[in-house]
Amino acid sequence: MDEIKNFLNKSIQLGENFSISIQGILVILVIFIITAFILKFVKKIVTRKLPDEDKLKFNSVFSFTKFFIYLVVVLVSLQNMGAQLTAVLTASAALLVGIGLALQTFFQDIISGIFILVDQSVHVGDIIEIDGKVGRVVDIKLRTTRAVTISNKVLVIPNHKYLTSILFNWTENGALTREFVEVGVAYGSDVNLVTKLLLQAAHEHPRVLKDPEPAVLFMDFGESSLDFRLIFTVNDSFTAALPKSDIRYRINQLFIEHKVTIPFPQRDVYLKQTN
Repeated sequence: MDEIKNFLNKSIQLGENFSISIQGILVILVIFIITAFILKFVKKIVTRKLPDEDKLKFNSVFSFTKFFIYLVVVLVSLQNMGAQLTAVLTASAALLVGIGLALQTFFQDIISGIFILVDQSVHVGDIIEIDGKVGRVVDIKLRTTRAVTISNKVLVIPNHKYLTSILFNWTENGALTREFVEVGVAYGSDVNLVTKLLLQAAHEHPRVLKDPEPAVLFMDFGESSLDFRLIFTVNDSFTAALPKSDIRYRINQLFIEHKVTIPFPQRDVYLKQTN
């Protein structure tokens, strides 16, 4: 028994002012194990009735929180065993400030990721636009969000972008989106005929929904054209560029068939000759 006590009381010198015994190391390990069991139990209770999507979000936040809990447990345990952590932290203040500045963006990403997961402003499957780039969200993590563009490129978005940039969520109100195609016709054109042809181009396309019905707006009297906007609804905004292109082709064809002219800007230049 005395040999066991002597073994447990053996100290390991970790610095000029701090040493830790074998018994202290074992105590820290036991505290770690107990903490791990408690965290596992809490995680099981909380996620038991959560939907699969919410489980993934909780697990991401929980993993980050768990790291800090373990860190606090170690620091408190060492402090109780006589480690002068205050002196160590004070001496390392300059180093910690430098590390903090270097990791500033990293922590911004982490905090933003937690906000996204808790606030649920973005979900997997949503179509988002940020900084002029559009993609379908495939993965949300604590530091980054991954989205796939229409050209099948993976867009890796640092989560702090959500705090510093304007985010458009195209599908938060549902998959349906209102799209439009603009076109100008020559002055003197029959505006009723133009309206009819634009609506025909929209109605003929299989991707355009019948409800709500397409509509045409007479937008303005331009410098060289009468400007119209054809508005229609599609059920997949991610690939909306494809039906919009088809409709433009059809509008051009209909205008040619009905002799509707699409003008182009013209400038008259007068040259004054002087003797």
